[in-house]
Amino acid sequence: MIKGEGSQAPASGVNAPETAPQRPRAAGKSRASGKIKAAQTGFSTAAILGFSAALITLVLDQVTKLYTLFVYDLPLKEPVEFAPFINLIVVWNRGISYGLFQQDGDLGRWVLIVVSILAAIGLSIWIRRTKAKLLALSLGLIVGGAIGNVIDRLAYGAVFDFIQFQVGNWSWYVFNVADAAIVAGVIGLLYDSFVLEARRGR
Repeated sequence: MIKGEGSQAPASGVNAPETAPQRPRAAGKSRASGKIKAAQTGFSTAAILGFSAALITLVLDQVTKLYTLFVYDLPLKEPVEFAPFINLIVVWNRGISYGLFQQDGDLGRWVLIVVSILAAIGLSIWIRRTKAKLLALSLGLIVGGAIGNVIDRLAYGAVFDFIQFQVGNWSWYVFNVADAAIVAGVIGLLYDSFVLEARRGR
């Protein structure tokens, strides 16, 4: 008996082609290690940079002051020619950085301490919120320098300055690591405000 043309015998022993399982889509490339670290700590990369700069500045400032005062004993050896244009001398600064706004009484000293602490707190909040790396770094330098000088005022009643630039008879202000960091931070802050901020706004 002949089967009709429309009828087809089932293929024996032949399995129907299986659809190949699709591989899961590769996850996007992992973010840079700095961003991962920032996500883990809850701080942005800029904030980590800023607070690190503050801590490093504070440590360097206090280590150099303690060594110069109590190990090297500069008060007994001054003046010391450290380099062709750099001398080490002892100056107790009762004003702000580079000897400005000298304060003779305890009231003025405590006003400077309170103002410096409030400024450090405010700048730290700014560091925490900003995403701009140079801005955070500059703010960190200012915060670290301000805290370093506050520690001096609390411990000694004045800030210990010991680095003097001198060319011939011309002498610049006597300063310390904290002062230098504050100046560098202000320069970076101005550059970020007038140059980088305009670029970010484009």
